[in-house]
Parts: sequence; C-alpha cells; structure tokens
Amino acid sequence: MLKGGLTVNASGPAELYFESENTSVEIFVDSISLQPFTQKQWNSHQQQSIEKVRKTNVRIQAVTEQGNPLENATIIIQQKAPGFPFGVAVNKNILTNTAYQNWFTSKPFKVTTFEDEMKWYTTEPSPGQEDYSAADALVQFAKQHHIAVRGHNVFREDPHYQAGWLNSLSGQQFSDAANKRLNSIMGRYKGQVIAWDVSNENLHFNFFESKMGATASAEFYNWASKADDTATLFLNDYNTIEESGDKDSIPAKYLQKLRDIQGFPGNSNAKMAIGLESHFQTPNIPYIRSSIDTLAGANVPIWITELDVVSGPNQASYLEQILREVHSHPKIQGIVIWAAWKPSGCYRMCLTDNNFKNLPTGDVVDKLTSEFGLTSGLASGTTNANGFFEASLFHGDYEVKITHPLVDSPFVRGLNVAPTTESQQQLHVQLNA
Repeated sequence: MLKGGLTVNASGPAELYFESENTSVEIFVDSISLQPFTQKQWNSHQQQSIEKVRKTNVRIQAVTEQGNPLENATIIIQQKAPGFPFGVAVNKNILTNTAYQNWFTSKPFKVTTFEDEMKWYTTEPSPGQEDYSAADALVQFAKQHHIAVRGHNVFREDPHYQAGWLNSLSGQQFSDAANKRLNSIMGRYKGQVIAWDVSNENLHFNFFESKMGATASAEFYNWASKADDTATLFLNDYNTIEESGDKDSIPAKYLQKLRDIQGFPGNSNAKMAIGLESHFQTPNIPYIRSSIDTLAGANVPIWITELDVVSGPNQASYLEQILREVHSHPKIQGIVIWAAWKPSGCYRMCLTDNNFKNLPTGDVVDKLTSEFGLTSGLASGTTNANGFFEASLFHGDYEVKITHPLVDSPFVRGLNVAPTTESQQQLHVQLNA
C-alpha cells in the first residue's frame, strides 16, 4: 500500500513513479486502487493525529494522609508554556517599534528567526569589518521575552546573495574566510540559539561548492558540529513540500544530500535536522503529507522553517490548510511563519497591517494557535468518588492547583505534560485533610 496521497486532475491522467537503489531489480505495479477522501475525512484524520501526537491524557488522584480517596476536590490546571515550538520571524524593525513589540509579545510565539540580521552579507559587508549589533540586540530582545532563536544562516548557497568581496577570493583564501565566518558567528551565539541553518538552499545552488569543491557543504557541517555541539544543525531548502515539479529538491534528493553530509568523515554524530522553507503558492495537501512521510525515514527532526503563502484571494484559506496539515503530522517538531514586518511590507505574507491590526492571515494564526493549545489553556473539574480527575492536555508546562473544604491550604505544583509511551501520565497527590 502506498502511504500518503496525490491529487488527480479530473481532466488528465496521473503519473506514478517508482524507484529503487538496486538497478538490477525490475519493479512491477499491479492492482492499483485509488481511494478518494472527502475534506471532512481528511480533517478528521488530522484531528485524530493531533490527539495522538500533541496531547497526553493526564490522570490525577487526590488522597488524604491516610491514603483515602478525596472526593469533590477542585482541580484547576493552568498552562504556563506550550510544548510545541511555534513562532514568527522578526527583523530589526521590532527593536524601535513599540507597536510591533506589543503585537509580537502578546502572541504565544515561543521561537523566532531573524530575517537577514545574521546573514554573512549583513554582518560582514566588508572583509574583516564585522558588525553584529543588530543581531545582538535581537538576541537580547528574544531572551527578555523567553523566546528561542533559530540561527539563520551561517552560509547561503545562492550566488546572488553574497558579499561582493567574496568573489575576489579563491583557493585557500576563500576556505579560510568561510571557516572564520562560521566560527565567528557560531562562537558568538553558542548557547543562545537552539539551531543553525548551516548551508542554506544547497539543493538548488552551489556557490561554495564552486569555490571549495563538491564536499564544501559536508565540511561546513563538520566545522559546525565542532563550533557548537549544543545546537541542532539544519539543512534548509524550498520546494520539497511546495512543488512536486521542482526536481532539484524532491524528498529523494533531499534525503540523498542529507546522507552525503552524514557520511562525510567525522559527521556521523552531528545533530542534523531537516528544514522545510515552505513558500507556497497553491498547496497540494496530499503531496505535503506524502513528502514529509518520505523525509521521516531519515529519523532526524523536521521543522517548517519559513512558512508563507503568496498573496491572492485564497491566501488565508491556504495558510489554514497548510498549518492544519503540518501541525498534525507526527514528525513535524516546530513551525516558524515567515512574516517579519517592514513598513514597505513583508517578504510575501504579512499577518497584520502597518497599524498591527490583524489581516485575514493573522486571524488564521490566532484561531489555530488557540486550537493547537499554544495559548494559555485551562482544564478544571472535581475528583470522583475514587479521588480521580482526568484531562487530555496539550504538551507543555502547567500549574496544578487542588483545593478542598477539608484542606487548610491549596496544593500547588508544576506539571510537565510530555509525550509518553504509556496510555496516560499519572500524578498522585497526598493532601493533609
């Protein structure tokens, strides 16, 4: 059975391709049956998946000092921090715009990426003249508001986005400059970022390979794992889940690039991960699912790193479809929306207008962050005759408060709700009653 799905145009044929690494094997396909799914069925599967992979059933029992069940104890479980990393990119405009700051910090964003402020052409526009002032200030802003930072990026392979002075270097000079760059930025922010996009878009472009040879990307990850062994090292590219027609970045090509880097001497223990930029025009939801299913075979973390949808009448609707699908996929471990604000407009998609009032896309994000348990969740009720209370909770940090008329003071403690192989997470509480 083929897992995943495809969208078939009613006016034309569908083409299925099969491949094997063993070229001596002939592949025969027989008895093909295509099962259509309604939108309702598809949404139902998403919801089932969210219940399974994003939530855990928590069972609390309250008892007296003597071990007797405490019936009708009131239990309030208040979320303090969500467990799923969800956020939006920012840029230096947020440092001087109070309205931007207020909007951003009022949302349940727990991770961010800086749009350009860490890129090489920004931090070293002239050789030896490094300027990290904007990136430093953004890192401090994120720390102040308890927001994790993805380092973006150490290198970018697109030749159109390089500092001009790099083109005059060759051979050992170029390699030395690249090594200095990597150790400079990664050393500066070691322990302050959770991840690095080390070699950005190296499925589509090969600027550094053209200067340093075919193993340049693999060498970068080798250097990176030594420069910062605390951060996860991402590949990061586009059109792997957006466009099936882009043969440079189909899942098979992505996995091959990942294997090549992992197979480079010294890289076997590198903390690698898959970054999916996710710049969409018209999403093909079955293709998104089947592509992520394929990538999951690498058994490394997978993040949606730069999600946006091109402007158009269906922009908000498409954004909602994509967010529902990727959040429900069990292998997606984080989502960052690419909507850093500028007075002149965002890269392709904004969430607000210039007064920081929601656009339709912003309404979608607000609605779904609430649905996905990323805002301050609350569960409450009373214990039964056996002293038990149960709730299905999204993963994250919570505060549990238990009161009872026979108890002098409330019982309060923290609770981390995490994925578990057990059917439920247990909490046994003894109260002085």
